[in-house]
Amino acid sequence: MGTLRFSGHESFQCRNLWLKKGFDFVTNPDESRTDFNHDLAVLDLGVGKNMVSSIRFWLKAFDMVDDENEQPTQLAEYLFSESGRDPFLEDLGTLWLLHYKLVKKSEASIYHLVFNRFRKQRIEFTKEHLFSYLVNECERLDENHSPNSIEKDVGVFLKSYVTPDQQKKKDKIEDRYSSLLIDLNLVKKFKNYGTQENEWYKIESSDREMLPIEIFFYVILDNFDTSSTNANRRKSISFHKLMNEDNSPGNIFALTPDALVTKINQLVQNFYGVVYKDNAGVRELQFNAEFDKEEILDKYYAKN
Repeated sequence: MGTLRFSGHESFQCRNLWLKKGFDFVTNPDESRTDFNHDLAVLDLGVGKNMVSSIRFWLKAFDMVDDENEQPTQLAEYLFSESGRDPFLEDLGTLWLLHYKLVKKSEASIYHLVFNRFRKQRIEFTKEHLFSYLVNECERLDENHSPNSIEKDVGVFLKSYVTPDQQKKKDKIEDRYSSLLIDLNLVKKFKNYGTQENEWYKIESSDREMLPIEIFFYVILDNFDTSSTNANRRKSISFHKLMNEDNSPGNIFALTPDALVTKINQLVQNFYGVVYKDNAGVRELQFNAEFDKEEILDKYYAKN
């Protein structure tokens, strides 16, 4: 995973249209207008200076631009270009795809840690639980990070996924409901009145019926290299790895074991050459054909 990274978002969660705004900015034909540090960036993006920095951060965090020269990635072009498949992020499947990219990229470490590690320790938690876990991770890895930065990361993480309280009127409605990932319903807020701190959160494993099978398949192909260009490509993946390995669909989407079996069976039904074996205690997904992850996305967006 590399060195942990906190901060960079300027305390703003990614808003619905920010990735599209950022994509249009970095692809401006006038290269003099593609510099986030330029005074004109505020005008071109239509946001304040801190938000300009935040948009730049989120483009990298969602793996929409490369790290070196901040040019759009292939997936960013696929989604946001003039012929893009979902430039305004109207499809729930795209949000699942972006959630996966955010966790896997680990530019913002909290997302990788929460979905791959932390939720295996605690399904239900408070802000303090998550903060303490992150501090302990920093100590375990012998890394120094500002507690204030970690605390802000916790707040932004929760604002990214949790549907806001109707009762809290201090925030503007458009600010409360413009967070990019809240429609995934991955992180839920609840009251735990039997404890000193009654504002709790939970990431429960679920069947994720609204998760498109093509997006599920894309994650498998992207995370477990099955491409024909790789001489060491995997021709089979164990159920355990699909459920538990870093950035696996089981972790990324918080699936129950039964839900993972259901999704795998849907794969077998929809994609010739995918086979699921469950014999003598050995459970694995096998590939008897070659699949291209971009073609899988094409199939999804062609019907939506």
